Amino acid sequence: MKERKVKVAVIGAGTAGLSAFREALGENPNCVLINGGPYGTTCARVGCMPSKVFIQAANDYYHRRDFAKKGIRNSDRLSLDRRELLKYVRSLRDYFVSGVLKSIEQLGDKNIPGFARFVEPNVLEFEDQKIIAEAVVIATGSSPVVPKPWRDYGDRVITTDDIFEEETLNDDMAVIGGGVIGLELGQALSRMGINIEMVEGSENIGGLTDPAVNRYAVETLREEFNLSLGQSAELALKGDQLELCRNGDRQKFDKALIAVGRSPNISRLELDKIGVPLDEKGRPEVDYSTMQIKDMPIFIAGDVNGYRPFLHEVADEGRIAGYNAVRNDNRCFKRRTPLTIAFTGPQIVMAGKQYREIEEVPHIIGEANFESQGRARIMGENRGILRIYAEPRRGKLLGAEMMAPEGEYIGHLLAWSIQQGLTAFEVLNMPFYHPTVVEGLRTAIRDVVAQVESPRPETELAPCGGLPVE
Repeated sequence: MKERKVKVAVIGAGTAGLSAFREALGENPNCVLINGGPYGTTCARVGCMPSKVFIQAANDYYHRRDFAKKGIRNSDRLSLDRRELLKYVRSLRDYFVSGVLKSIEQLGDKNIPGFARFVEPNVLEFEDQKIIAEAVVIATGSSPVVPKPWRDYGDRVITTDDIFEEETLNDDMAVIGGGVIGLELGQALSRMGINIEMVEGSENIGGLTDPAVNRYAVETLREEFNLSLGQSAELALKGDQLELCRNGDRQKFDKALIAVGRSPNISRLELDKIGVPLDEKGRPEVDYSTMQIKDMPIFIAGDVNGYRPFLHEVADEGRIAGYNAVRNDNRCFKRRTPLTIAFTGPQIVMAGKQYREIEEVPHIIGEANFESQGRARIMGENRGILRIYAEPRRGKLLGAEMMAPEGEYIGHLLAWSIQQGLTAFEVLNMPFYHPTVVEGLRTAIRDVVAQVESPRPETELAPCGGLPVE
């Protein structure tokens, strides 16, 4: 067996793995990247990028219904060729993936294809090779969960990883799971004219915890497709169709899209053989400020740990893991303010602390509704609610949940403000251009200011010398 000694070995060539590898390589050239399976990252191949192409096309087609009232005629003659749409999605997907593949090609013998397994905390084996590393970074990603009985239903059951490989799309589809990905793809399918029946086991959708925002989101989405909550879904193969059963109701579909979560790609690593304890979800315990597994020379980053499975977060985790793996002592890194965006219409966004995190502590809530908001009405997207959570004495912003048009931008502004420790007074002193959807943020901030215990300034304008707020 060939033996190779390296400073750092990174397992997995996704976003987290590539970030870790580049970070370590910048400090020490004796690093390797090991990858089993396809290259190209989850985001570029099957995740955020192709899904947004899919969603954009669906939204473009859906908005044809508003053309007539604007004087744009003959919109009823428009049709959608789903086969061509999927070809278009794959063409852009291939473009995004090609950039990643080019970067891999430049690595030469530092890139090692294959599935590695641990034989010691710093020793990896695969095929006819042994890698002895001073430190190892695990960044093997995750895979869609498909309940075991459903795996026998062949191509009648598809996951969020393989929907874009479909040649075309049938006229009806069951969607199991109302999380972020299920909502995004389910609504897009509905907007393409496909009959959708979505089933979610909990009463909350898209990761929302604020009851008012969740209720609004459920009511809004139910205007577009059937959405069953708090029900377990059962699938059975009946002839050449799938039968969906929930609460005794049975309905047949050609296919079912499974979006019930993802599990870590960790079984091949054989971590149990080197004494790494795993939790009930099969993941090792990790310090998310250093990305180290206990006191071992092993670090873990990205979707595989399930902490914050979003590209900007997993890229950060890769950098933290790579930084610490290539050095002899660990540095603690502060994580960014949480920001989650579901690209539904309107968008579902969470920034900073969620409602469940502040529910039991003193807080005030500022609210804005977008149904009569000027720019939202102009855009024909005047649906939405924003709820901002703040500390009651000084109005320091804590977090927010919303379903709002252009919510991705409102969410960013709030996340930045929260990370900077700003109060509602300080945010209200910022410019808000008219007419923009972001003016809805000012409405909610004004609502916060009206409830703050500290003395309020006489005006929103900032006097010379700053705001007279403690």
